[in-house]
Amino acid sequence: MRNRLVVANWKMNGSLASNEAWIKEYATLTKSQDVEVAVCAPFVYLPQMRTQINEATLPIALGAENCSAYAVGAYTGEVSCSMLSDIGCQWVIVGHSERRQLFGETDQDVAKKVKLAMEAGLKPIVCVGETLEEQEAGNTVEVVCRQLNAVLDAVGASALAENGAIAYEPVWAIGTGKTATPQQAELVHAVLRDSVESRDSVAGKKIRILYGGSVKPSNASDLFACNDIDGGLIGGAALNPREFHAIVCVAQSLTETVI
Repeated sequence: MRNRLVVANWKMNGSLASNEAWIKEYATLTKSQDVEVAVCAPFVYLPQMRTQINEATLPIALGAENCSAYAVGAYTGEVSCSMLSDIGCQWVIVGHSERRQLFGETDQDVAKKVKLAMEAGLKPIVCVGETLEEQEAGNTVEVVCRQLNAVLDAVGASALAENGAIAYEPVWAIGTGKTATPQQAELVHAVLRDSVESRDSVAGKKIRILYGGSVKPSNASDLFACNDIDGGLIGGAALNPREFHAIVCVAQSLTETVI
């Protein structure tokens, strides 16, 4: 059985005070769970988050929202994978649609970042997803497979399954309040799993594929109950510790049901 994974993506939100309050409130809600949980915060707050997670003895892994496509050197303003690993990060989000759309990251850029992340001991969460125009044109499968295959070509299916995850995030459902139906999401997740499995049957069964796209406590149960959805990459709801915890609890309850 694949262990469920729920990841918070805070995006460009947070402050020293609000981050501390988030940790304190989350700590009142839980101390342990079978579900794997990670919080990906802005670069500048990662040391604070590491300290507070450790002090509260919370079962939360620390992650970054992005990383550089360069290992080291004269790249002003960039943050390398080795730097993230050095300050205690375990996960890093790579290829989020906002990075692709707003900052021009290509499939090849994403593949380079995934390779560097793994070399630095980080576990990448590889984001794939289609725009509304691509969806309406019937190109969803073509787009997500193209994005995924660039990564698989760079690092291999086995390595990604062992030390990373995939997140399907339909661009049209991010921050819009719209959510793919469980049937829509499951269809794409199954395609992604088949793509990995076509390269390595063991990796295809092992790889964790998260859904990201306006996941809330109210819809998490239906989404997470799908065979090929192994958790969520949570945006807006993750800014509220109680909402995020409620989503974790949904994943936990489904894990207990299977057990």
